[in-house]
Amino acid sequence: MLNDFWETAPPAYKYAVFAGMGLTFIGIVIIILGAITSTASMTYIALPFIGVGLLAHMASLGLRGRNIRKELKAGEKREAAREAQNRNKKK
Repeated sequence: MLNDFWETAPPAYKYAVFAGMGLTFIGIVIIILGAITSTASMTYIALPFIGVGLLAHMASLGLRGRNIRKELKAGEKREAAREAQNRNKKK
């Protein structure tokens, strides 16, 4: 279990992370362009992009937590099966 989480992460987690980063980046670029061109309405256009990007990041955290809990539960079951097998061998 020495693998990095990214190597074993589910595709849904990866998509959510990249979507969140991309949407947040787009929102920041729109805000910067609005500041350079002195267009206040661009700031309001960018806010939903940043908001959805942050929500995607939070969803990815939930996906990651769910995957980790699932892996831990599977590891506990494997360990319990090994212990039961070892007890049966000793008898």
